[in-house]
Order: sequence, then C-alpha cells, then structure tokens
Amino acid sequence: MDSLLKENKPKRNYTGYLIGAVVGIVIIGVVVTALLMRPSNEQQVANILENSVQPGTPEFEELTRNIIISTHRDTVESPNAFGAISMYIKGEMTNRGKRTLTGVEINVSVVDIENKVIKEKRVLAVPAQAPSLAPGETMMITLSIDGFKPKDDRANILWRVTAIRAE
Repeated sequence: MDSLLKENKPKRNYTGYLIGAVVGIVIIGVVVTALLMRPSNEQQVANILENSVQPGTPEFEELTRNIIISTHRDTVESPNAFGAISMYIKGEMTNRGKRTLTGVEINVSVVDIENKVIKEKRVLAVPAQAPSLAPGETMMITLSIDGFKPKDDRANILWRVTAIRAE
C-alpha cells in the first residue's frame, strides 16, 4: 500500500533541451553574421555606379541629351491615416542614344508652382528596375515619396539624371 501512495516522479533528462538551445544559438549567430557581412544599400549603389559618368563632363551631357524621362499619367497621391500624403510616381524613360545604359541614377523632385523643391528622392533606375536600357528601349520607373502635408502645393514633378554608366 505504501508503494501506491508514493509519488513516482519521472527523472527528467535536460540534455535534449540543452543541445537544442546551443544549436539554435549557433544558427542565430550564423544568420546575424551573414546579414552584417552584406554591404549596405548605399554601398551597393556606390559599387554599381563606381565607373559612372557624373554631371559636368562632356560625355555626361552627350548621354543625358539622349535620355527622355516623362511623368506617366498613372501617378497618384493618396492620404494616409496620419493626415500626410504619399505620392506614387510613375515615369517612362527612353534611351534615344546609341549606347546601352547599364546604370542610371535619377533624382525625382516634387516642386511647387514657383519650382521650389518640396520633397525629392534619388533612385537607381537601372539596374534596379531593369537590368539595362538598350538604344530605342523604354522602361517604367516607379517610386513613392511620403510625408507631404495637405497644404503643400504639388504642382509638378521634375526628373534629373545624376549619374550614368554606359557600355
């Protein structure tokens, strides 16, 4: 009868839990290390545009003369829950030159009626949105700019090429 009243607690073996915790910590450490080893977005853009032609050079002027960028009719603005307005801008870029473009950085500015910049954003159009832009090709450029106030006069969108890399 005494044996029935005794509590038989099974002996716990925590070895499996310990091994699982160590393996989990090692996996998390490897993932964090791999993420920290990747270059930042700014560094990746700098690497892409490393041998690009910058404004102020004759080659830059020649190349930009053959790039046509226009705002697409599907550009919209949308209010958010906090009262700010976001603009979803679409544009078309055409390469009318004779060289294939492998890197194009563009500065997009939203300006008021007096051409004062309200907000601007710099984007890497090629190769981020298309791998390259051959002569005669047209590509779509999409981006969003957030944080406009309802009273901001968003009269126009200006496109300016800031760096080009061509074959």
